This record gives sequence, C-alpha cells and structure tokens, in this order.
Amino acid sequence: MPRIRKVLVANRGEIARRVLRTLRAMSIDGVAVYSDADAGAPHVAEADEAVRIGPAPSAESYLAIDRLLDAARATGADAVHPGYGFLAENADFAARCAEAGLAFIGPTVAAIRAMGSKVESKRIMAAAGVPVIPGVAGAELTEAARSLGFPLLVKASAGGGGKGMRVVESEQALAGALAAARREALGAFGDDTLLVERYIERPRHIEIQVFGDTHGTVVHLGERECSIQRRYQKVIEEAPSPGVDAGLRERLGAAAVSAARAIGYVGAGTVEFVLAPNGEFYFLEMNTRLQVEHPVTEEITGLDLVRLQIEIAEGRPIPFRQEDVRLVGHAIEARLYAEDPARGFLPVTGRLLLWAPEPLPGVRYDAGVATGTEVSIHYDPMLAKIIAFGSSRDEAVRRLTGALERLGVAGVITNRDLLLAVLRHPAFAAGEIDTHFIDRNLPPETRVAPRNAVAERTHAIAAALHEHEGRRRAGGPLPPSIPSGWRNSRWRPQSVTYRIAEEPFEVRYVAEPGARFAVEAGGRSSTAVLHEADTRGVAVEIDGVRRRFTVVVAGDVVAVHGPLGTSELVRVPRFPSARRDDAAGGFVAPMTGVVRAVNVAAGDRVTKGQVLLVLEAMKMEHEMVAQADGVVREARVEVGQMVDPDAVLVVMAAAET
Repeated sequence: MPRIRKVLVANRGEIARRVLRTLRAMSIDGVAVYSDADAGAPHVAEADEAVRIGPAPSAESYLAIDRLLDAARATGADAVHPGYGFLAENADFAARCAEAGLAFIGPTVAAIRAMGSKVESKRIMAAAGVPVIPGVAGAELTEAARSLGFPLLVKASAGGGGKGMRVVESEQALAGALAAARREALGAFGDDTLLVERYIERPRHIEIQVFGDTHGTVVHLGERECSIQRRYQKVIEEAPSPGVDAGLRERLGAAAVSAARAIGYVGAGTVEFVLAPNGEFYFLEMNTRLQVEHPVTEEITGLDLVRLQIEIAEGRPIPFRQEDVRLVGHAIEARLYAEDPARGFLPVTGRLLLWAPEPLPGVRYDAGVATGTEVSIHYDPMLAKIIAFGSSRDEAVRRLTGALERLGVAGVITNRDLLLAVLRHPAFAAGEIDTHFIDRNLPPETRVAPRNAVAERTHAIAAALHEHEGRRRAGGPLPPSIPSGWRNSRWRPQSVTYRIAEEPFEVRYVAEPGARFAVEAGGRSSTAVLHEADTRGVAVEIDGVRRRFTVVVAGDVVAVHGPLGTSELVRVPRFPSARRDDAAGGFVAPMTGVVRAVNVAAGDRVTKGQVLLVLEAMKMEHEMVAQADGVVREARVEVGQMVDPDAVLVVMAAAET
C-alpha cells in the first residue's frame, strides 16, 4: 500500500487536535471537519484545510457519512482517521471509506462488525477461550434476566461510554431499567438491543491495549486501570494498574491477544475486562478504535499510538516484538468535564471565559478548547485530558494534582474539585479502588471544594484595580494627570460591588500617588500597589505579597486566576433592574436539553422520587424527579422539545393533606 499523504480527521475536539499533531510530525497533510457549532474551534484553526459538514446536531454533521466522504473528495484526502466516538466503530462508515478508495485508519469492517455487538463479541470470545460473564440478550429479557439473579447489569449491545447502562438491584426495578436503557441506546446508537449480565460486586475495570498488523503480528502494550468512574464513564485512568502484578498482567495480556487473534484484528484496539476482588477476570467488550485514555500508555511505553495506527494502515509491520515492550514509570490521566458533580454530574453549557493550562514538568494537556470556546449541548462535555508522568505512581499523582490546582479554567462549572478529591483520598493513594469508588468515598457535598475567603477577597481587589487601571488608560475628557475616580475630596473612596457565589462583595479604594491604593474589602483594610497592568491581567502587591493575576472580562462577568486559584465574579450594576422569578411554583430545567419522555399530565398526583420527565443532554439521559409529594397543575413541555436552563417544565401544587 502506498504511503498516506493526506488524512481527513472525521472527528472534533481534543482527539482531532491529537491526530493532527501526529500528522504534522509525519509530514502528512491534515483536513479538519466542523459543524456550525465548531466553526471557531481550535482543531479547525490548526488544520491545513477545514471543511464545514453541517449544522450543530451530530446527526447532521459528524455522523453524516455522505458529508464526510464529500469533504474527503473535495480536499483530495486519501485516508480517514475516525478518532473515537461518533463513527469510529461504525462498520458501514469503514465500508463506505473503502468503497471510496480511502484508507480507513482503523480495523477491518469484519472486525468492527464482530465486536460491535456485545452479544456477538461474547460468543466469539467464549469460543476463543476468553472468560466471559454469564448473561442473556434479546428482545424480551425480563424472564431470562430473572434467571440470572440480582443484582444485574443492563447495557446496550451496540455501544459503550455508559450509555444505555443500568444496575438493577431488584425485580421491581427491572422493567423500568430495561425501558430506559432501550430508549437511551436507540438515541445514542440507533440500536435498542440490550444485554443483561450478572453484576460483579466491587469490580476493577482493567483494559489491555492491543495492536495487530496485516502481517499476522498481534502485541499488547500492558494494562490501564480505569476504575474511577461516574455514571459508568471513566474520569481517571492510569498505567500500569496498582492492582495488577506481573503474573496477572501476563494472563490479561495473553487473553487480550487471543481475543484480537480470534477476529484477525488489525490496528489499535482495546480489550476491556472486569477484574473481580478474588483475582478472576472476565471479558467485558472490545473497543475497535483508539481510546480516550491512550496517552497514559504512550507515556509509559514511549510510543506514539496514532503514528503506529497510520503506519499499520500503510501496510507496514509493527516495528517491535512483544518481548521488546517495556513499561517504564507511571502515568495518570484526569478527564476534565463541563458538569456539576454536586448535582448528579449534570452537564453544563456556556462559554469558557478562561482556559490557561500551566506548563509543568511531566504534564501533558490534550484539550479541545481554548478561551472563548462555546460548550454546546450537542456534544460530549469533556473539555480536556490532563496527563502526568512520573518515575513512580506517587510522583505522577503529585504532578497531576499540581496541574489541576494550577489550571486556569472559568466560565462553566467543571469536575476539577471532584478530580482533586479523588487524587487526595487515602484509599486512592493506597490503590484500594473499584468502579464504585466515587459513590462510596465521596458523597455529593465533598465533590465541590469549600469556598476560599482569602482567595475571593484577593481576586476581588485584583479585579477592581484592573478595572480602575483600564479606565485610567482609556482616558476621557479630564487631563491625564487627574486619576480615575477623582473627587473634590481626595479621600472619598471609589467602590465596586461584585457577586461571588450569589453573595455581594464590595471593594472600596482610594487611589494614592505612586500607583498605591488604600483598600477596604471584606471588613479589612489593606495597602495595595499596582506593579503591572494590561488587557490580560495585573501584578498587584497586597499587604506586602506580590502576585500576578490573569483577568478576563466578559460583560459583567470577571474571571480572575492566579496562585490562589480561580474566582468568577459578577459585577453588580449600580442601579440594578427589577427581576421577577418566573420559576416560582415550577419544576425547572437544570440544563439545556431535549425532552425525551413526559410521564405526567395536569391533575396527576405524584410522590417524592417519582420520575416526571426525562431530558437528554450531551448524549446522556437525565431523569427529573419530584422533590416532594404534590399534584401536577400543568406540564409545559412535550417530547422532542428543546429547553433552556431554568425553563419551567412542570408546574406543581402541594399535595392536599
């Protein structure tokens, strides 16, 4: 096969940027694609060429095979890299690429089809001697599922990422779980086939990276520990696993290689296993693509997995033997999501006011965003991956912790505090982890860091002085020698009020000669000296301590980032307008989403905990439940309707006593 010269990257965000980075290193031209929502995205700006493929909804853009093939033809691409997600494991897409004469940088169509169904993949693995979990599949599962005993795990046969997955503890919950899983699976994968398996208590999620080439060679690159999850989606991954010794690694690797050989696998793939507390492991699924967490394997092996994918797609043999693979040091990755961990990990949307990763030794940032990026309802809420490498697990964890602490991110709520809480937990440090670690060790109130009064006060002063200096430099009708805020009485202070976490915070200050300020804030007096200031931020000395702050202003919102962390402030107008709360008495949308089910109507009596409706946002379903007994006065939405945050969905009245 001839060398690949130009690759269409059929994806978006951080994986598109990741693939483009390797293409540049290999002197291969890269073509980006984008929807209307991603027109200003970083991956578009970084590509040699970029093609618009449709509106924001993924079904009309990143999942539209014809539009992707048209983009490849228009730019003269001779290959397609699918990334992960979207069409990466779609056999029809791989087949259409082949028909169009495009090299598909991934496995064969037959391998994708074989592993695309969890039902079929389990049958193949069992025949190959790979251990599998007892389970049943089909259209009518209720009776067959009961025969397995509870608890059970319900999951979509066609997909992954936690979509369509439910743990069922009792027979009473089975019917509802099956219905919800079918609906979510159909929406995410276009296939509502389900698989029900016996549920393994307190399992670890271990996966093995495999590669196969067209010359019959299959190798594995060791394991990744992927047990730190929320809603069955990984948030922290590491390699090697603290729960796998050399003997177990050899057995897992051999099973993964057997699995790949059973389907004649070519390219990068991941064989996922459930590891029980007694050391037994079972095949879970095979992902026929690159994984989100592939960087940790790259860090401990020194290999560029995307380069290896491309070389295999060109027909070249894997350039090393199994015995040549060495795992050196330790790597750990954290996924930064736009979501609210204190509210059931609800995804959030908005505009990133600040994105400022700090360059640090042993730390890598794979991000799909930049300052100003719009976080949309249409796509997965992952903003970035932060990867740290060290000579030991302890060093890697310390480096990742430091990177998260120093990361400047503002404009949307993220799961950073949750990630830090995991990394700092004694059980995590001891390697005592399983897929229920977060639920068992970190109740909702611990997933958000407590407020830092010192940081908030410091940041408010920095924001006020940054604004002051901006007005002074902008000038006006008065001579430059007259400072901003000048009064006949030079001791009359200027004042600005911010809202921090919905609470007002006033900063009063008097400008003095020599860029000095007498400041009153938070009930305390301080002396501040302004050393530097520009549109990006300020350097301020407060009570003898000098710090540099990044300051980003967007309307009334001010984001301040510095050594004490990040704060978001809202400038309160001097004459605020009256505001009426239209949500009183109503059940409101916690996020932007599409209504997928409405379970109540006017006049219905509901009980606390009852599911009123279901919203879909960022490819996941979220059940909206009643917080108290009551009577439905009005249901204001219907299935298929898109709603904005704080929109009234259901109007309730208290239950009669």
